[in-house]
Amino acid sequence: MPAAVFGAGDRTRPPRRDPSADRAKAHMLRFLIFVIFFSTGAASLGGAVLCDDFIKHCRNQHLVAQAEQSIQKLRSLNEQYDVLLSQLENDPNLIKRIAPVTLGTRIEDPNTVYPKARAQELAIARKALTAANEEPTEATIPRWLQRCSDPAKRIILFISGASLVLIAMVCFTSGQDEDDESTAAA
Repeated sequence: MPAAVFGAGDRTRPPRRDPSADRAKAHMLRFLIFVIFFSTGAASLGGAVLCDDFIKHCRNQHLVAQAEQSIQKLRSLNEQYDVLLSQLENDPNLIKRIAPVTLGTRIEDPNTVYPKARAQELAIARKALTAANEEPTEATIPRWLQRCSDPAKRIILFISGASLVLIAMVCFTSGQDEDDESTAAA
């Protein structure tokens, strides 16, 4: 009897899988894993080797920022002095008023009132002046970079990075040898 009568013809066969598509997917997966392992390993190797340079870079950036602040302060002082010099040129009596304050002498003018400063007021003024003239702060280095600068941790980082790169090269590189063997066997 024909196969159609017994229902054998109703069964559909599963489609045949294309081996080249499977091989392409395997190559793509292998490539992605290679990229992940290799880039992670290379980044950790680079971090271990360049850790001191990163720290120097952070400190140099901090020094540049401090130098720019100093330049800004100097520019503002120059502008203030230019304004004062122009005022001195325009008003010669200004010298008579500024000289006692600048030189620290007293004018014996009966119409002048000299305020007496108290110790508490002087302490507040000193605090304000010292706050304005604070010492430059140390450069802020990120905590992860401080941890990586420890010699033992740098060695571990270097070894783990080298291991990841070697694993990527050995295990996940192109399978040309496998393809050559399979074609030679056929």
